[in-house]
Amino acid sequence: MPYPKIELHVHLEATLRPERLLEIARRNDHPLPADTVEGVRRLYEFRDFDHFIEVWILVTNALRRVDDFRQLVVDYAAEAATHGAVYVEGIFSPIERTWRGVEWDEIFTGYCDGAQEAMEAHGVQVRLAPDITRSAPLDEALTMVRYAAKYRDRGIVGIGLGGEEALYPPEPFEGAFRAAREAGLGSVPHAGEVVGPPSIWGAIKALDPVRIRHGIRAVEDAALMEEIRGRGIVLDVCPVSNLRTRAVASREQHPLPTLVAFGISCSISTDDPEMFDTDLTREYELATSFGIAPRAFYDAGVRGALCDERTRQQLDAVGRAYPWPR
Repeated sequence: MPYPKIELHVHLEATLRPERLLEIARRNDHPLPADTVEGVRRLYEFRDFDHFIEVWILVTNALRRVDDFRQLVVDYAAEAATHGAVYVEGIFSPIERTWRGVEWDEIFTGYCDGAQEAMEAHGVQVRLAPDITRSAPLDEALTMVRYAAKYRDRGIVGIGLGGEEALYPPEPFEGAFRAAREAGLGSVPHAGEVVGPPSIWGAIKALDPVRIRHGIRAVEDAALMEEIRGRGIVLDVCPVSNLRTRAVASREQHPLPTLVAFGISCSISTDDPEMFDTDLTREYELATSFGIAPRAFYDAGVRGALCDERTRQQLDAVGRAYPWPR
């Protein structure tokens, strides 16, 4: 049996298997540039981060109905459970879907239905923390926060900020994240993946995060690492993803061991597993290859999870009871 894992950073749209994507695209009469599983897999051979974004838009535009969103969550819970996942915080990008004419309630209902079914069918606790799309205007970001707050009792626990980090800094979204925190939602923006320390500093000062999605480029600024450690911010690190997007040039250059040695809590996640040909087992294999015990990553997940205190205690109990490898 695989040891227990907590995943805090997975884009549910990017868990879509080629077989399911083709099924959904046909059902929704959405054209794709490939009509076979092999053709879809070739689409996922990314040249760089910008190419990844192009393919992301193409693929996710197939998702249009409540059942599409529900199925994403249930399918991924089944997959994650085989790797030992006991708790997953899923990310989705509702603003992008509304731009294609999908209703807000259809999106949130689908994902929340999926989270409930995931627990019933696969024993995986799923919470949800949707991303504000960086290219969206503030009024749409605020609308997303209102809907997230509306679905808090159905598993929405936080708000993120995603998209093209190099083009859109975090500071303009300060008001949206303030509204989210006032509504009881955690702040978990992307920062420090393809842009360096200024992006992370901006996220910390403007968005008051409890976690940062990625944050690996904090290693370029000692004062920033001190700030992250002092605030107890958990970084969601996705090692294979970082190599696939070329945010990190090689395994040997990955900042994870430096961050952990400095005393920064780092959880391990897949980010975009189907698109990057990875899974939780591969991510943990790479992360532990640096000589870091898997228990450290699990405990970071417990600290960083946006769940209620009762669930946190349950997760902590799982970690304490497991006979971890030394």
